[in-house]
Formats: sequence, C-alpha cells, structure tokens
Amino acid sequence: MLIDQYDPEDVFARVPELADQTDPVLVQLDRLLDDDHLYQYVRHDLAHRHRLTLVHGRHSTPAEVILRLLVVQHLYAWSYQETVERVADSLVLRWFVRVYFQRVPDKTTLLRWAHTMQPQTLQALIDRIGRLARHAHVTTARKLRVDGTCVQTTIHHPTDSGLLGDGVRVLSRLLRRAKPLVAEQVAKVRGGRLAFRSHLRTVRWLLQQVHRVRRQTGEEAAEQQRGWYRRLLDVTRQTVRQAHRVVAALTTDTPAGDRDARRQRHVQRLHAEFARVLPLVERVIAQAQSRVLDGVQVPSPQKVLSLFEPHTRVVKRHKLGAAVEFGRQVVFDEIDGGFVTRFQVLADGESERRQALPAVRHHQAVFGRAPRLLTGDRGLHTKGVEATAQALGVRHVVIPRSGPTTAAQRAREHDPRWRRRYRWRAGIEGRIHSLRRDYGLARVRSHGAVGLERDIGWGIVASDLRHLALAQVQHQRPSSQRVA
Repeated sequence: MLIDQYDPEDVFARVPELADQTDPVLVQLDRLLDDDHLYQYVRHDLAHRHRLTLVHGRHSTPAEVILRLLVVQHLYAWSYQETVERVADSLVLRWFVRVYFQRVPDKTTLLRWAHTMQPQTLQALIDRIGRLARHAHVTTARKLRVDGTCVQTTIHHPTDSGLLGDGVRVLSRLLRRAKPLVAEQVAKVRGGRLAFRSHLRTVRWLLQQVHRVRRQTGEEAAEQQRGWYRRLLDVTRQTVRQAHRVVAALTTDTPAGDRDARRQRHVQRLHAEFARVLPLVERVIAQAQSRVLDGVQVPSPQKVLSLFEPHTRVVKRHKLGAAVEFGRQVVFDEIDGGFVTRFQVLADGESERRQALPAVRHHQAVFGRAPRLLTGDRGLHTKGVEATAQALGVRHVVIPRSGPTTAAQRAREHDPRWRRRYRWRAGIEGRIHSLRRDYGLARVRSHGAVGLERDIGWGIVASDLRHLALAQVQHQRPSSQRVA
C-alpha cells in the first residue's frame, strides 16, 4: 500500500551540531521539495504501479522519500546502489530525504519505483519548477534560447560482427531457458535434437578471426574478411532457424489450464523476448549481408546499432573530435536565469529546424506569455519562422538565416543590437555541457526509449532545482557577504 510519509522526526535534535554544518543549498532544496504540486505529480505515477497500490498490501516506501531519493540520485549523478549507500551513511541526507532513522530502501526497490515515472510527469515537474522560479523573481522568463545535442545510450561501439555475435549470444540464452519447457516436444520433430545446440564457441572463434583480419590491409585481407563473415552469417542464420523452431513449439505448448500458471507466465515471457529479439537479429543479418558481402550501404535510419537499445541512432557531430555519436538527438529550451524549461527527443526524420515554434508555444503555456527574445543557431532557421514567432508575440527573433542571404539580411545580422542579442544564445552551450558533465546526460544509464527520456527529465529537474535553491540562498545572504 502506498503511503505518503514517515512520522516527522528531528534528526538534528540528536546531533545538534549538524544543523550549522548543513549545506544551505540543501536546506533550500528541502523547502522547495515541500511544494505540494511537485509531490502530487510524482504520487500520481507511483499510485499506478499496480491496480491496488493505494489500498492493498504492506506499507510501501513513502512517496515523499522516493521523490527525494530520486532527486538526490540525479543531483549528484549517483547510481542506485551509490545513492542508497550514501544516504544510509549520512545523517544529513537521511534528514533531507525524510527517511530519518527508518531503513533506507534497497536499490532494487528504488529502481522499481523509479520505473513507474513517466516522461510526461517529469515535464510537468520541470514546468512547475519554472513557475516557482518565476514567482521567486529568480527569472523574468522574457528570453528563450533553443539548442540541441546528442544524448548517448549505453551501448558498445557497433560493428556488424559484434552485432551478429550479440544475436547468437542472446538467442542461445533464450533457447537454454526454453529447453526445459519444450525439449520433449521438439525432440519428436525431425532434426529436433539440434534445436538447442549452442554455437557460442564457434561464434567467439569466428569473431577473433574477423578482428585479426581487420587489422590487415590489401585485397587479400578484404577477401579473407568476407570469407569469415560468410561463416559468421551462416552460424547466425542457423541459430535463428533454431529459435523459430522453438517459438513454434512454445506456440503449440499445452493449453492454459492444463499446466500451472507459473509455467504459462514463463512461456509468455519467452514469447515476448523472442518476438523482440528475432526481428532485430534478422535485420542485423540483412544489414551485414548488404554492407560487407554485397558492398551496398544501409541508410542510417534503418541501421540496427544495438540489440539492447534499438532506438539508438547515428548522430553526426559536425564538430572536432569524434565524427559521430550513438544515441538520440535532444533539443533543450532555456530561459534567462539558467533554467531548462523543455526537452524534446527528436523522432526519426524529425529535424531540429522545426523546434523554434513548439518552444514558443510551450513557453506561452507555462508562463502565460510569449518570450520577448527568441534565439538559436543557424540550424534552427526555417522559412517563415520569424513571421510566425512574431505573430505569437515574440518581439525579437534572432536566428541567423541559412542558405543564400540578401544584402539587407546580412546588414541586419551585422547590426550591433542584433549581434548583442545573438551573443546571449551562446550560454546554452555551457548549460548543455553542465547537464552532460554534472547530471548524467553524457550517457544515460536507463534502458529503452522511455528510460532515456526519464533520465533526461530527472537530470533537468535536478539542475533546475539546484539553480533555484542557489539563487534563493544568494538572495537571502546579506549584501556584505555577497560583495565579499
């Protein structure tokens, strides 16, 4: 049963000297997280974990504790294990997350509760923090800048041979799990005894040969590499055929009611895993056949870069260093004061160029008025964006034009006032770098497209809360201390 909070307890009454040593920013964050709107957004998602979560079962970890634990985790870019350990060892953090002297929940408990949070809820939290900042006069919300970056997923560097090896490894694991369920049934079919044969040792040896040949140069080495790839593809196709045979046996397994419910759940889970993995492995086979053996390149949006994070895409950097990154392109909106108010993970085929007007409309919905200034780099420009933004109420649209420009347009972009407003745009580069460096957005840890959005949202929430708390602490500090 979901409960709201533990009975309040004054930790500092037992250790009074800790009160004077507590970080003032953490004290201010504690007050900000008392906001009922923030709490209700989180509680709504936690209440939908199961149908009877609100009324049935033993008491859960309080919703207030879960919210604060997740904020602490992303505030310091800790893992779930590190978060639990550090909170358990610190009286100050026990006070901050309101767990007091109760038992700190296990990392798996925190992980399960965290997975109930939806990206829409995190966007609502970000909107609420923006309104709190506006109400506290920390920001005027009159300036808006937009930019994008690549948020990488947790995958190894994708190669065709590595993906084929991953496919055989994952399918072999699923076949091993399915063997106790349908081994007798499959054995009755012709050739069924080989359905559970493992090809892992063969694949590992073939991968070693591919890697050794790859270091060599010349046409002879290229032909040897193609030969090893043919054998690797043959083994992978054999494993896929075995998997299809086992899936057919699982489909015709004993009807529901003749076996216990646990077996049926196991069969359903295996069905779901095979249904997820098999199409990806078949795409990897076609991809390797086309690229390596046929010499035909596969379009970037159609490439499979990971069996575990299939939403990963190739993102060109257009900067020095690595030519590409593997993840998803994400667009951020930032207002004056350093608060990120919106994030958007771009879908396949969606361009950053179309994000200026959604940013203005979202700003209007949150703050009740359009920004006075809208700025972004050249990649944000599209035909008619300036006129449409001004019709929405934006006074100054400072986005350099892409493509051929007229003399009047060039003169306008060289105007000192235009350039002064455009210089303010550069600050979002630092904000994105801070999100990547300090809040875990360089490479997300959660799995899946929803997990990626969840980690991005929590990183922004932690960043905005810290900036709001820091601004309020500095505002409350005496002027003599601020000057010093």
